Amino acid sequence: MQSNEDELVSLRSDDRLSGQTALVTGSSSGIGEAIARVLAASGAHVIVNGRDAERTQAVVATIERAGGKASPLVADLGTSASDVRRFAGEAAALAGGQIDILVNNAGIYPATATADLAEDDLDAVLSINIRAPHVLVAALAPAMAERGRGSIVNIGSWMARVGLPFGAMYTASKAALEQMTRTWAAEYGPRGVPVNTVAPGATSTPGNAESEDVLAAMTAVTVAGRPVRPVDVAYAVRFAVSDEASFLHGSTIDVDGGIANTRLA
Repeated sequence: MQSNEDELVSLRSDDRLSGQTALVTGSSSGIGEAIARVLAASGAHVIVNGRDAERTQAVVATIERAGGKASPLVADLGTSASDVRRFAGEAAALAGGQIDILVNNAGIYPATATADLAEDDLDAVLSINIRAPHVLVAALAPAMAERGRGSIVNIGSWMARVGLPFGAMYTASKAALEQMTRTWAAEYGPRGVPVNTVAPGATSTPGNAESEDVLAAMTAVTVAGRPVRPVDVAYAVRFAVSDEASFLHGSTIDVDGGIANTRLA
């Protein structure tokens, strides 16, 4: 099994998404970076978004070195709704006037006990994990529907459907996003815009590097027996936005090694 980075470096280029533009929020590292690189390898012009300019530009440079096309768009999606709408307009302009693929990946995940969640973190979860995707879909999906073509993928979590003794607001935000997926699928799907969720399991990312032992213990008893790699999630996203997935509407694709749905003992 190759490492996440080795898998990304060895991506084969193809043209299945040629001519399409993709906005991937929170794509300056981790799952979002892998999604951006995989979509770019399949021919999409990817708008790479992050809060840190240096990391965002580094992902763009990596995509370009591999022969892909990408543009940076530095922004914090935890600000006001009007700022997020402005961000959507800037992304569309960078993409040549339209976004064909929207991947709502940006999110924060404070995994604290309920009584320990700071008010600032509570507000951030609500604004980044729920409000930002809603505002972006409201800003970009109508134009997709008018053209009769587009695709939206929301990045959920296996924790949205499992009761755990921590992270109540985070898990609730992902459950809310899954429900918005179903509603948006009914709203925009009939007009040519499939909307689906990809739900990762316990994933090894730079953001949780200090929890490697915890991730290993959590996943040792799963069918896969290891943590999810960001690239595993990215492959599912690429499928979900491809023509091959045109009959998926309102679905949740679990990329979790079986952690949510199976038990080995």
